[in-house]
Amino acid sequence: MAKIRSHKDVIIIGAGMAGLTAALYAGRMNLSVLVLENGIIGGQIANATGIENYPGFLEVSGSDLMSTVQKQAEKFGAEIDEFDTIQKVSLKGSSKIVETEEHMYDTQAVIIASGMNRRRLPLPEERRYAGKGVHYCELCDGHRYEGKTISVVGGGNAAVDAANFLTRYADRLYLIHRSQLRTDEVSQAALRANPKVKILLETEVTALHGEGWLSSVDLIHKDTGKTENLAVDGVFVNIGVEPNTALFEGELSLEEGRIPAGEDCRTEIPGVFAAGDVRKKEIRQLTTAAADGTTAALLAGQYLEKLGRNRFHKYLI
Repeated sequence: MAKIRSHKDVIIIGAGMAGLTAALYAGRMNLSVLVLENGIIGGQIANATGIENYPGFLEVSGSDLMSTVQKQAEKFGAEIDEFDTIQKVSLKGSSKIVETEEHMYDTQAVIIASGMNRRRLPLPEERRYAGKGVHYCELCDGHRYEGKTISVVGGGNAAVDAANFLTRYADRLYLIHRSQLRTDEVSQAALRANPKVKILLETEVTALHGEGWLSSVDLIHKDTGKTENLAVDGVFVNIGVEPNTALFEGELSLEEGRIPAGEDCRTEIPGVFAAGDVRKKEIRQLTTAAADGTTAALLAGQYLEKLGRNRFHKYLI
């Protein structure tokens, strides 16, 4: 069956904070905007149970925050499609092509906001406890474990930083890693000096247990072969991330899986912008994702204006 062909002024790939913010701003410029999302609308943050570091909210759930941003984008005419999977993109020409299972879209401006995913804990019962004791965002969910026993799984800088952060809440904290720590000495020393912390190296989590909510984990100590069951209230997983950039291999240069783009979000291809966690940058937070989405949309508008396709310059000021 032939695919439906249509044109959009701007196509945004990804419906997380960066993508939806870009859609909001592009929609306000009266551009025709399509957001394509292969996963859930809202991205990773949609699963956060409590966010306390987003300006304007004392506390808000990830799902409520992202639902509000989605409604704002749709209010200004953005179309959001989360069911038509992208199969291929062609970005190098002046007219870019985004091909999905059912449609063939052409556009002059593409904003890539496909984000990244933290690697999931590779256990069959992980899904059962996701958000119910197994978490992937210490900034979002750590405060839920005030006075509790927390474990952090991972051994890189991000895991040790997460563990140091979580000691402000935990009564007891275990850092569990399958080999040796791969982190800077300062962060590692701070963790080792904390009396709340016990570091378990050469150790793997092999199973999760609990009635409705996580209550314990099974461990194997690889250096001795011994096993144990460890009572914990929450597990924070930090075993690496995977940028969602496979779709763009051969179209854009990638560095460590991410898209090189400056603070202006411009990539090497005119008319193609990268925003949010998929962009190679040092700081990745909800606020910086929103900033990227804003920047990418406004500069996409300027790009289209130069092509004679945007008559709404007043919105760029």
